[in-house]
Amino acid sequence: MSLLLLHARYQFLETIRVPIAVIGTVGFPALFMLLFVVSNPAVGGEPAAATLAAGQMSLFAVISAYMFNLGAGVAEDRAKPWHAHLRTLPVGPAAQLGGRLLNAQCFALLSLIPVALTAMLFTRAHASAGELAAVLLALLLAGLPFAFMGLAIGYSLPLKAAIPVVQLLLLPMAFAGGLFLPPVLFPDWLDVLSHALPTRAVRDLVIGALTNTAPGVVAPLVAAGWTLVLGTLAVVAHRRDEGRRFR
Repeated sequence: MSLLLLHARYQFLETIRVPIAVIGTVGFPALFMLLFVVSNPAVGGEPAAATLAAGQMSLFAVISAYMFNLGAGVAEDRAKPWHAHLRTLPVGPAAQLGGRLLNAQCFALLSLIPVALTAMLFTRAHASAGELAAVLLALLLAGLPFAFMGLAIGYSLPLKAAIPVVQLLLLPMAFAGGLFLPPVLFPDWLDVLSHALPTRAVRDLVIGALTNTAPGVVAPLVAAGWTLVLGTLAVVAHRRDEGRRFR
């Protein structure tokens, strides 16, 4: 545990030494909140719609933080000699991977602050303390499949490929998962397709926690399935990278 916290601490310090990286991770979701919610009085001025939109944008913030921090971050670290040295130390991968996940979780939590402030100051969104606690827990759990997706990308691709792949996956999945527009506005074919996506599954779980309603059976099963599949891909990518570079 001490090694895990040490890895997380130094990765956090390394990230905040590049201010634009922090600004992008923390400010990007709040910008989307301004564009899609605050600029639309029919959404931002209506309490129920604004609350749902704030929940969806909070989920986008968490997903974005996990995928960029782990996808692009791991790919960047793999190109550094220091990372190669760390992989040769006799401590196993658990501390380093755990530190990466904890660091990504810290930035996921930080990215929620601007979204929450934007919702509080410029919209009529509201939620009780119990609902906020339930949503926060749901958001952290909802980020797991995307953390594994980021690790799989980071350990499989070089940095020049990892960044565009993260971007090409993140925005289409966010849109088709109902994070920018509520699924009730989707055409029938897109609504059916979106139920198979991890973004739609975790979106339904987060909205269920926010509105204190049951999300149904499909969303938990799809979320669990994607978490298992992406977690397996992350493990395979890590072992393949280790075997290719250090055998």
